[in-house]
Amino acid sequence: MNEATAQTYPFQTGREAVDWIVKLVPVGIKPGLKRMELLMEKLEHPERRLKFIHVAGTNGKGSTCAYLSRVIHQCGYDVGTFTSPFLERYTNRISLNGEDIEEEALVKLTNQLKPIVDEIAESELGSPTMFEVSTALAILYFARVAFPDFVVWETGLGGRLDSTNIVTPIISVITNVGHDHMDILGNTLEQVAAEKAGIIKSGVPVVTAVEQPELLAVLEQAAQAKKATLYTLGKQFRLETVSSEMDRQTFHFDGPFRQLKEVPVSLNGQHQVKNAAVAVMTLEVLRQYYALILDDDHLYKGLSETRWPGRLEMVSQNPRILLDGAHNPEGAETLAAALTDIYSYNRLHFMVGMLSTKNHTGYLRHILPLVDTLILTEPDFHKKGDASRLAELAQELMSELNLQIEIILEPNWKLALEALKSRTEQDDLAVVSGTLYLISDVRSWIYYQTDSEKGW
Repeated sequence: MNEATAQTYPFQTGREAVDWIVKLVPVGIKPGLKRMELLMEKLEHPERRLKFIHVAGTNGKGSTCAYLSRVIHQCGYDVGTFTSPFLERYTNRISLNGEDIEEEALVKLTNQLKPIVDEIAESELGSPTMFEVSTALAILYFARVAFPDFVVWETGLGGRLDSTNIVTPIISVITNVGHDHMDILGNTLEQVAAEKAGIIKSGVPVVTAVEQPELLAVLEQAAQAKKATLYTLGKQFRLETVSSEMDRQTFHFDGPFRQLKEVPVSLNGQHQVKNAAVAVMTLEVLRQYYALILDDDHLYKGLSETRWPGRLEMVSQNPRILLDGAHNPEGAETLAAALTDIYSYNRLHFMVGMLSTKNHTGYLRHILPLVDTLILTEPDFHKKGDASRLAELAQELMSELNLQIEIILEPNWKLALEALKSRTEQDDLAVVSGTLYLISDVRSWIYYQTDSEKGW
């Protein structure tokens, strides 16, 4: 290849393309849509060719996206999915019908993006971020290569100023609102709710499972201002859990258009029933107003076959090791409920690593009463939380709650994982939880004995 061609096409392999994108991480998080608006303008607005289902929320976004993608594909449609963070490879975040973006497309589209990104970086706006470039890459892939019928589009952080909010969807989803990224989104849950409500567009219907009255009021006000119909769990649609056992739950769904009996899901935890109900309501709106052909058989099969790695995922049987990416108080509460209601064990050994920006006290308050051994470690990530600080918080809570727990401090996560395994006997249960950056590494190590690419 001659020098001129190499300059025109700087990336020859997928690895080179991903390395360039990932090296934008130090640019940081820069909320705002000006760089995305300019990117889309220079790319001649490929986002306008696609039908997006935009999903925001503190917890449950990924699972809800998984339900939606699986069912829509089961119904015979091509469906693109953009999610974050990823657990194994960068390409996991951009997929068509469950298959990652192909290397050839990744290289071609990244070569198209780089000169535009470089041009914007030289302007007063500064360099686009890693996530902005990833968002633009996904849009290009869906609009110019894959041509899906629908795109399930997960918000990265918040909503209003998130790079994914460059699109106008055909329906918006806000799963819930809780304590997460409050260093960026606001000091109160009402402020966080307002940021997530920022994905609501004029005349575009919205589905939500937000239950707190004061937060729901924020969403209702935003929807009313945009003349967007709001479908709320507990009001416009309801669920009733019928059965709950390991790897199978069923629920009755009662919506504004029809009722569905004994809807099955295979993901564990009561929260997954709620996420499934949100997905069903979203699909019902698409069926009613966008002519989505949704047969009950396809709906039931899609929901029952949905998998979502890293969330109550049993990755080993000897010893039993459960992975769950709970990393905020609401996630910890959900995990604690699952550990109480679903799983049986003699002793519970719990390994956790966090980012420095999370509400660790609220998280530990839900978890500590259940555990016999607490192993505190640190994720291999630049924003990792200090394991010794976690230990101090745990000691304070143990004293307050009058708990006796063995605490092991091991910053190296691989050594922490070995300590977890060594303590887990046949009738015990080991849990690895916290930031998905830790879950990503542990999952890759257990399955493949390799480090993950890191899920930012």
